[in-house]
Amino acid sequence: MAAKKMTLEQSFESLSSIIGQLQDGNLTLEESFKMYEEGMKLVKNCNDALDKVEKKLVIIET
Repeated sequence: MAAKKMTLEQSFESLSSIIGQLQDGNLTLEESFKMYEEGMKLVKNCNDALDKVEKKLVIIET
């Protein structure tokens, strides 16, 4: 999921879904770990996307 190019909104949606599944507590430990890893990839993608936007704003403001 995170390996594909996703919009920021899609990444947030996927992350929200993962958080919900983890909070439900119905996953095995292995499934939880996989979901956690996927969530961390999504968080990194979100941070990268936000950094790009921030850099563009800095350039526009100067």
